[in-house]
Amino acid sequence: MYDLPHHKEHNEKEITDFINQYPFAFITGCDAAHQPIVTQLPLFPEEKDGKKILRGHLMKNTDHHLAFMSNERVLVVFTGKSTYVSGTWYSNPYMASTWNYMSVHIKGSIRFLDDHALEEVLRLTSLHFENNNENSTTVYDNLPMAFKQRVMGAIVAFEIEVLEMDTVFKLSQDRDEKSYQNIIAQLKLGDHDGQVIAHEMERRFDNVFKNKQ
Repeated sequence: MYDLPHHKEHNEKEITDFINQYPFAFITGCDAAHQPIVTQLPLFPEEKDGKKILRGHLMKNTDHHLAFMSNERVLVVFTGKSTYVSGTWYSNPYMASTWNYMSVHIKGSIRFLDDHALEEVLRLTSLHFENNNENSTTVYDNLPMAFKQRVMGAIVAFEIEVLEMDTVFKLSQDRDEKSYQNIIAQLKLGDHDGQVIAHEMERRFDNVFKNKQ
């Protein structure tokens, strides 16, 4: 992973907030034949028995389900918005352009759970994406029993114990103040992704340049 100290995020709340904001993650592993496998699923961070875990669910008997059953070690990647940053925006424009982005990588061990845990995960997932609206027809408790029985037979809940975590929040922290401010101004003129990165840079401005004084 891109490994420069000034692009690391060490604040646990910032990391958790980022995962909650962008829960749709890549989960990668290897199958029994040592072939790489990947899927994309929403995951939710929790604390359990003093350990950090991620909870989610997936369809049974897919290639990734079978792979994760044969090899419990997985890599989870959460990514947010990203954007091109032109070198022409720097105070010294004779430099290479780059890409700003935020990403959290988690290495862990996956474990499949029982039907009670599946009910909890489905409830958690539906409430999260329905903005905690308990009256939504998609919330687990409001679904018809026949539908729940049919669907639950085809999916399984899991948790991933977090063994290692690494981050890259690459937001031009290595640039001088003039360049940093101009990058923000230019990104605000661009598309939505660039504007999100500009807002994140703006929010971090004081901390970035306080540490350089």
